[in-house]
Amino acid sequence: MRKIKPKKRQILPDPMYRDTRVTRFVNHLMYDGKKSVAFDIFYSALDNVKAKLPNEEKSALEIWKAALENITPQIEVKSRRVGGATFQVPTEIRPDRKESISMKNLIAYARKRGGKSMSDKLSAEIVDAFNSQGGAFKRKEDMHRMAEANRAFAYFRF
Repeated sequence: MRKIKPKKRQILPDPMYRDTRVTRFVNHLMYDGKKSVAFDIFYSALDNVKAKLPNEEKSALEIWKAALENITPQIEVKSRRVGGATFQVPTEIRPDRKESISMKNLIAYARKRGGKSMSDKLSAEIVDAFNSQGGAFKRKEDMHRMAEANRAFAYFRF
């Protein structure tokens, strides 16, 4: 590679939980640089999650982290051209990309949901992901099924 890899920017922890994963999630959630609005949406979504699962002994942040773990894919397929044919080659995902994919899927499927506000939709998707169901969990299952179906082309990996 000719160019130097750009330096990773340091992400500051969020003000309430002092967690950098929360800030990364809010950065994905944010529109037009309105970070305070995104933080309000996220925090109210966690409050809604705690209200929806009152008998759960975990905190709302732990529920959110468990939901992210449930929808995090381990393997994906990448298109690889060999000769004249294009193969879907299953490859393992880097840890930072795993986290990013799971966050983006959670937000995307929350946006597609029907509901009043974004915080309601996000809290409903978090609860579904925590219970291993919902759109984001289905997406992870589809990715794994696709990788399993194309396991025969794994030797094209480089």
